[in-house]
Amino acid sequence: MSSVINSTESEEYEALLQFLYMAPVGLVQISSDGTIIMLNPLSAQLLMPLSQDGELTNLFDALAPVAPDLQLQCSQFAASYGQICDATRLYLHADDAANGPQVLSLSMLKLDEERLMAVLNDITLQDRRERQLRKTDAWLNAIMTNIADYALVSLDKQGRIESWNESIARVTGHAPGVKGQPYAIFYPAGATTQEQQMERLREADENGWTLHEGARLRADGHEFWGSSMISPLPARIEENAEPCELSDEEPAYCMIIRDISDKRDVSENLRKAAYCDHLTGLSNRRAFFEAADLELLRRNNALRPLSLIMLDADHFKAINDQYGHPAGDAVLCHLAATMKSVCRQIDILARIGGEEFAVILPSVNLADVMAVAERLRKQVQLIPAMYEQHVIAYTISIGVAVMDDSVSGFDALMKRADQALYAAKRAGRNRVVCLDAEAAHFPAQQTGVGHEW
Repeated sequence: MSSVINSTESEEYEALLQFLYMAPVGLVQISSDGTIIMLNPLSAQLLMPLSQDGELTNLFDALAPVAPDLQLQCSQFAASYGQICDATRLYLHADDAANGPQVLSLSMLKLDEERLMAVLNDITLQDRRERQLRKTDAWLNAIMTNIADYALVSLDKQGRIESWNESIARVTGHAPGVKGQPYAIFYPAGATTQEQQMERLREADENGWTLHEGARLRADGHEFWGSSMISPLPARIEENAEPCELSDEEPAYCMIIRDISDKRDVSENLRKAAYCDHLTGLSNRRAFFEAADLELLRRNNALRPLSLIMLDADHFKAINDQYGHPAGDAVLCHLAATMKSVCRQIDILARIGGEEFAVILPSVNLADVMAVAERLRKQVQLIPAMYEQHVIAYTISIGVAVMDDSVSGFDALMKRADQALYAAKRAGRNRVVCLDAEAAHFPAQQTGVGHEW
């Protein structure tokens, strides 16, 4: 009888192994500290790009660059079993620069006090389709919601306001003297640039429309939360049915501005849940890669500069060991706040790993990005973080890269900035390094302790 039971258990175990092997999703069983007990081939295939040494021994370590809070989230799950997270999206580096990053979906299950199960799936195509659908939904919402509460603005082909009407006065408070001004007059100082204004017009030409939500400015200086949609007007037709060239003064675009201040909280909560790092409030990896796709497209269309800063806190593990993880979190929040104080509103600031951060700087050349990076380094060194009664002094290392003809895509730009960051670490930390474009192994520019830019 015992041999029959053992035979049955063996068959069931073999069936389970066969199921794990053939499952259409990645399955990883781990211990509570992340040590991998068992994984199927698909999960190994999905995780291998994250392995720096070609080995997969600990899931938390493998996912740390793209899910820095996963281990903490699992350790804080109090129930004896259950679902820890469901379909969390992990944004990897882009292997195909034209199509954006690879996206994985991760669900974590707690089986018991000692074992966890991870379920992984490649949802890159699904994520790309959803992004396109979100754009379509935003366009429909701009047309259908509160259709009576809008300002209708006609713009010439340079983005200047072509005429004034009562709807402009109703929503923004501007008088007829606004005619001839660039549409940036509806934006707070620093919220847009001349290059960005022209890029939005080009995007409207290419896509039929462009939509942007954010802070807007009334004539009296008060800000409101607004949605702006720009679409091109049909070219005027002559008798021979050929489009005629518009003069600079004629209307070329229609801009609709809506005051959506009453919907800001709901909109911001949804945006933060999907696109913000919950600890620092900066963009998360998902938002970072989506912004990178857009900025790279704009750069290719306009042939303008595009720069990238990558940085992390020096000796961060020692801070955690000496003061505890809550103090480490305080340091990361301090670093994020310092980044906000140094960078522009239009720059994209993101936390992309545990103590690793990145900044995309549109329309910024090498000299200017080096100056920004050095200001950031000095500011961190000058003003330490505070946690409870502790003054925590720390420094940062920074790698800089600038898009040029030798860089094939954004992933290559990130790798160059990564190399520069590690070069800064090797050179003694607390410094800014930009690698030579031709031989990405030696510093071409460097600032830091004992150096002035």
